Amino acid sequence: MKRPEGFDKPAAQPGQPSPKQRRTRGAQADRGSARRSSSGAPSKSTGSAPKKPSSSSPAAPAKGAPAGAPRAERGIEADHSAPESRARPSVAGSEVPASVGKKRASRGLRRRRDEPGSDVLARRTLRRAARERRRAEKAELRRFTRRARARKYAFLSVAGLLAVLLGLIAVAVFSPILSLRHVVVDGTDRIDPAEIQGAIESQSGTPLALLDFDAITQELSVFPLIRSYVTEIVPPDTLLVHIVEREPIGSVKIDGVYTLVDPAGITIQESAERIPGVPLIDVGGADASSQAFAAVTEVLLSLPTDLRSRVESISATTKDDVSFVLSGVGQGVVWGSASDSARKAALLETLISITAADRAGEFDVSAPSNGIFRPA
Repeated sequence: MKRPEGFDKPAAQPGQPSPKQRRTRGAQADRGSARRSSSGAPSKSTGSAPKKPSSSSPAAPAKGAPAGAPRAERGIEADHSAPESRARPSVAGSEVPASVGKKRASRGLRRRRDEPGSDVLARRTLRRAARERRRAEKAELRRFTRRARARKYAFLSVAGLLAVLLGLIAVAVFSPILSLRHVVVDGTDRIDPAEIQGAIESQSGTPLALLDFDAITQELSVFPLIRSYVTEIVPPDTLLVHIVEREPIGSVKIDGVYTLVDPAGITIQESAERIPGVPLIDVGGADASSQAFAAVTEVLLSLPTDLRSRVESISATTKDDVSFVLSGVGQGVVWGSASDSARKAALLETLISITAADRAGEFDVSAPSNGIFRPA
């Protein structure tokens, strides 16, 4: 059985030219070559196999184009249509306008121009590496010189403190702001404070740190009533003088002159008449360094203040036979030695309290555990 023509041929694919169209295109190509040969263009042998058109050769004529159109014109039309086709890419099935494509192309070109070259990147990398190296070197230098810097800072701190201290000392010593201008005296009873201020007046105007205290001691030694004194500097210009006066313990009659003395035997005052308010001390002509005088002063100091003010006279020839007379009716007291003076004073106050003040007699407290009163 005879098969129909083309029964076993593959079905024509859509978009491929049919045999008739291919024959028509071939005839058109032959006519175009004949025209070029008649115009003097070189022609190739028909027997040679046709070459495959390159990418630079003109594109095939579009469907429906006239068969006799020159290939050059078709190539020019293809070249003019190529940029338009490149400028109109399709995105998600839609065409992009040519102006948008041109802008994108110009942005890409500008971006490529802005990108640094390899030599610029290399220089930047070198500079960055140099900075990192210098930073690392500084860190290592600081790490290895930490102890030296600590010693340096400590030395500078000590030197600064010493400089400040020396400056303060210099200001305190030599500044006229801290000079003596006022002298304040306290603790005096029998001494006039103005006399002491006048004695220290020679130090006026001297910086407080440069006061001559040896000279002050020498100037105050002329006052017999001063037992001791203490000076106190009060910046910026004041000197305080705290006086402790001698306390008179009694008077001693020597060659008809009554001499007021303190417990140390220092003469406080001299008078031709008996000095009231203090007892008359009789030690048999001994001086203030004798044991009898020391026993007398110890007994007087052990008595209460009100009882001591009632002592009219006190006498002793040795350290064990102290006796005194009270004011009033003349009651006597046998004291004995200066030992246990505190117990004897308490016993004497008890005996006086139980004895009439106008009763004459004698109190014997030489034995502190057994005191008696002997009527006259």
